[in-house]
Amino acid sequence: MIILQILHFLVPQLYFYSSIDHMKKIIFLLILSPLLTFSQQKVSYKVAIVGFYNLENLYDTIDNPKVNDDEFTPQGPRNYNSKIYWNKIDKLASVIAQMGTDVSPDGPAILGVAEIENDTVLTDLVRQSSIKSRNYKIVHYDSKDFRGLDVALLYNPKYFTPLESKALYVALPSGSKDAYYTRDVLWVKGNFDGEIIHVLVNHWPSRVGGEERSAPGRAAAAAVCKAQMAKVAETEPNAKFVIMGDLNDDPVSPSIAKVLNAKGKIEDVKQGGIFNPWTSLYKKGIGTLGYQDAWSLFDQIMITYPWLNKDQSGYSFYKQYIFNKEFLVENVGRYKGYPMRTWDGMSYRGGYSDHFPTYLMIIKKTNQGKRI
Repeated sequence: MIILQILHFLVPQLYFYSSIDHMKKIIFLLILSPLLTFSQQKVSYKVAIVGFYNLENLYDTIDNPKVNDDEFTPQGPRNYNSKIYWNKIDKLASVIAQMGTDVSPDGPAILGVAEIENDTVLTDLVRQSSIKSRNYKIVHYDSKDFRGLDVALLYNPKYFTPLESKALYVALPSGSKDAYYTRDVLWVKGNFDGEIIHVLVNHWPSRVGGEERSAPGRAAAAAVCKAQMAKVAETEPNAKFVIMGDLNDDPVSPSIAKVLNAKGKIEDVKQGGIFNPWTSLYKKGIGTLGYQDAWSLFDQIMITYPWLNKDQSGYSFYKQYIFNKEFLVENVGRYKGYPMRTWDGMSYRGGYSDHFPTYLMIIKKTNQGKRI
């Protein structure tokens, strides 16, 4: 009786129906209607992958007298030769080939990389059969790092077209490191599938010499990123930035939490702010490398406020991932359970890298695509 009264109130047309069969049909349609509406509200999304990978000392075998690369030559203590070099290249390519393919068959649309000697090693890398069909291109500048190591950006031209790029010099504060030079920050502005984004690829000064002593160097690198973002904001106040790299600091370290003021919760991020999706994972004890018998999460990809708006025509952030498949995990020795590295001391281990790669899944609404 109550149901009938409600139906009389909601649907005046019921006054014209007298039969029970008609009434049953109306009730069925009223129950089904919300389900039909819900189905119509489902949205398809296009998915893309934004990644970062520290390639762990990817040197060629040729001695460069301008940098400290003697270890990584056939005459050096590691006996680094062409066989080892090509084996490492092949293994790194096999990792890149698999990153994110469970959600996007194309794998990384853009991939920041660190610890590479020059563009030659990257050219060899992207030509490997496992990733050659993606046609990756390279943005790279030589830095003055004393070990001759740089950062770079690999990009799939199907998704990304560079418009501007620059190597941003990081001046180390006096006394923070024994070396005078560190890696530059790579800034790349480009068209990412129809929208302009900015990418900052980093490899901040290491903790060699002590975390406290070396911290000002990482703070200086963070400040370079912050200054570049402020400069861009003068003409692009709603610019989309991706800040990625091996930061040699964890998400809660001062360089990230204070200098960049990156927040670990989306609700805390305001206009002009930065979201760090790795903070919650780090607090759970999850990391990307083993450091001093504990997990650290140095390999981070952060994004600015405009990426967080789900109701937009461009891409928005969906989820973060650490690519730590079983084949990448060391199964013997003193590094058991950590990333399977290339070297154990001066001996060739035959692994991949001492860092796990990381990536973000980003999505945008489309008429055709994946249902999320």
